[in-house]
Amino acid sequence: MDATFRMENTIFNYRVAAVMIEDNHVLLHKQVHDKHWALPGGRVKVLEDSKTTVVREVKEELDLDVKVAHLLWMTENFFTYNAKDFHELGLYYRVFPETGDFVLRKEPFYGEEGEHLIYQWIPIEKLEEIVLQPEFLKTSLKEIPTSPEHLIVGKYDMD
Repeated sequence: MDATFRMENTIFNYRVAAVMIEDNHVLLHKQVHDKHWALPGGRVKVLEDSKTTVVREVKEELDLDVKVAHLLWMTENFFTYNAKDFHELGLYYRVFPETGDFVLRKEPFYGEEGEHLIYQWIPIEKLEEIVLQPEFLKTSLKEIPTSPEHLIVGKYDMD
């Protein structure tokens, strides 16, 4: 069971994300019909630790075995999506493939879960040109922190 709690018009969500960087490109994904991009990841299950979750999510979405290097950001993220207000606790981990390097594809591609999510390696210097949520990633991915940072991300609309 996911650590997500639904109320009338509000959702509390506990999510992790994987920061995968190869040759100054970061792997992002988006729902086919959405305008915004995000880091791959997913919801933490009740009684599952966040490091296990990020490894599981990357395996499920991309059939890729990764190792967790370290926690980069802890966020309290407030946004509106599909007419619902979200309060999201987010943990963002730097991850690396278990063996070798990430395969840097030039074209967008679908993952293991079908054609509802599109993945693409985006040059880090081009992040300002896309809709990326949360927005702090546009600048923060240019300078990866050496120790975890706590951020409170103000309310924004993803619709």
